Amino acid sequence: MPKLIDLSHPLEHGQLAFPGDPRPTVVERDTIATIGYNITQLGVSTHQGTHLDVPYHFLADGKTVDQVPLERFFGPAMLVDLAPGKALEPKTPITVGMLRQHEAKFHPRAKVIYRTGWYRTFGREEYFTQYPTLTVEAAQWIAETRIGLLGMDTPTPSVQGQECHRILMAPGVEIILVEGLTNLDRLPGRFTFIGFPLSLTGRDGSPIRAVAVVE
Repeated sequence: MPKLIDLSHPLEHGQLAFPGDPRPTVVERDTIATIGYNITQLGVSTHQGTHLDVPYHFLADGKTVDQVPLERFFGPAMLVDLAPGKALEPKTPITVGMLRQHEAKFHPRAKVIYRTGWYRTFGREEYFTQYPTLTVEAAQWIAETRIGLLGMDTPTPSVQGQECHRILMAPGVEIILVEGLTNLDRLPGRFTFIGFPLSLTGRDGSPIRAVAVVE
């Protein structure tokens, strides 16, 4: 039987959000005692917790969630462990040299997930301020490989967020970014990735329940 590994952080009322983003609300709306059944009101950013970005997030004419084929969110994936058995130090630059050691995994349309160990700080302020960060040169190198999906255990790829997102999502590149993953230390080198967005029309991203299937 295949093993399922949850790669998603829990979504909870009032939890920390990326600076400037709204915090999620998960509020009891009514209960069995009041109306005969339980119902919860949910308010959440499209980029809260474990989520994905599509090109429209930073490009006005980029593809929206509903314009991306479902196959882009599912399929064989490979782990790039940048800190085997440990975690990268805060604010560590993720350079071209670090990625080139795993160059064979970066090929057109591949799904690549990189591990820094930063997911262990989830729920603390430094998760959003001290994370290891792609250099612009590394983002350019990744874009040139034409992979199809790039996942990570940091809340966003880089402190140079706008520039790196635009490089990775440029026309002709259009890499799907999956951010805020967890439990990457439990993954083998190869697995099946599942991370479908909500069926949102005309939007820029979505929270997801990311799962790895390990044979």
